[in-house]
Amino acid sequence: MAARKTTRAKLGEYRRKRDFERTKEPSGSTPSGGKRAALRFVVQKHAASHLHFDFRLEMGGVMKSWALPKGPSLDPAVKRLAVEVEDHPIAYNSFEGTIPSRQYGGGTVMLWDRGSYGADPPAGGERALLEGYERGEIRFTLRGKRLRGSFALVRMQRPPRRAAKPQWLLVKHRDEHADPAADVVAAALTSVTSGRTMQEIADGAPSKRGRRGG
Repeated sequence: MAARKTTRAKLGEYRRKRDFERTKEPSGSTPSGGKRAALRFVVQKHAASHLHFDFRLEMGGVMKSWALPKGPSLDPAVKRLAVEVEDHPIAYNSFEGTIPSRQYGGGTVMLWDRGSYGADPPAGGERALLEGYERGEIRFTLRGKRLRGSFALVRMQRPPRRAAKPQWLLVKHRDEHADPAADVVAAALTSVTSGRTMQEIADGAPSKRGRRGG
């Protein structure tokens, strides 16, 4: 019960910003279930007031979340700005659709990538991820369909003046999955679960493939 109350408290800001009678986003009021073999991550392409990508890592019973204005990169030389936003419920892993206008974050949301992930090195497990979050440097390995291999999120020690939210940098480490020549954001334009484009999601077109769990 104590852990559930803690999760509820973490989702307070998320719930205050949304009217769940109008948006189909998950409220997070339903427990996410028992212990899983692997933690999950999701990247959602989000056409709100500005097109961006939402990067989310499961830890501490919620999805820790960052907005990436330019999306992720596979080039280790590129450091992508990641603006920390409110924690989201774990059920957000499966959300794809359109948030109504005049609702917070109104616009189309695509499941651009998702899969499992873990601490890097793996021995530390979720505790190492949480400690890294508090310290301001999270090292992890992604096992997605489009993003794989070792990455890091590093909190900026001196964020830009007047920054409302903590600013981080998302960096790809040099490994067999790094590809300086690739532009994964430009190349991958459809949902990993439904096969739809952003326009097809906005239009309410049916899924082009069966949904998979995860």
